[in-house]
Amino acid sequence: MHVAEAAAHGIKAEYRLFDLDVLGVGVEALPTLFAKAEAKGFTGLNITHPCKQAVLPLLHEVSDDARAIGAVNTVVLRDGRRAGHNTDWWGFRESLRDGLPNAEFERVAQFGAGGAGAATAYAVLAMGAGQVRLVDVDRARAAALAEAMNARFGRARAVAVDARDGLADADGVIQATPIGMESHPGMPFDVSLLRPDQWVAEVIYFPRETALLRGARERGCETLDGSGMAVYQAVRAFELFSGVAADAPRMRKALQGP
Repeated sequence: MHVAEAAAHGIKAEYRLFDLDVLGVGVEALPTLFAKAEAKGFTGLNITHPCKQAVLPLLHEVSDDARAIGAVNTVVLRDGRRAGHNTDWWGFRESLRDGLPNAEFERVAQFGAGGAGAATAYAVLAMGAGQVRLVDVDRARAAALAEAMNARFGRARAVAVDARDGLADADGVIQATPIGMESHPGMPFDVSLLRPDQWVAEVIYFPRETALLRGARERGCETLDGSGMAVYQAVRAFELFSGVAADAPRMRKALQGP
């Protein structure tokens, strides 16, 4: 997406992948990877799972939104400094507005309280959600995210719960865990707990059609895949990297391919 959008603006760009699994390293390699990117003259980095929180100590400055969320997915490298931003929350918000324009947000159940989950919780609370119910295999992590969101948006706007309580009378569900990715197959919860009147929004976009989305549609739910969030977060990231306004429909077309 970035390279195609740059070309549309007459900018020659290169986008390289630093995959921790392919490199056989973990988050402890981030300092080395940052130094490598800076030495090669990169203007920025997109950060993904599992590095969105681990990257924070390596940055010189962090945007207000990213600091409140506690996670960074975009780093601008300029003049020897590293500036962290979170474009995930904005991308998720815009995707919801496009893909689920009539969705109710009074009570939202969310699975996942990591870096992506922090951004999606922030997004729906910023949109006016009454309460986000956080479900995570690490209950302490869900509680910590709830505390951070409540500090930003007000008391009891976020709570840590179990799956059944979270889904009970929720208007919709956000899936913000890695479960459903090709490297993490499966579903984060039993889809039989869903009601047909609930919506389900996914953050995963590879594959675009996850097992959860298939199961939710079979239950009669309205669904939203993760491609919209992927496009919009990239739109904002491209603008931060280049200083040029991006064309969202054109970047969506680039993501979808010919």
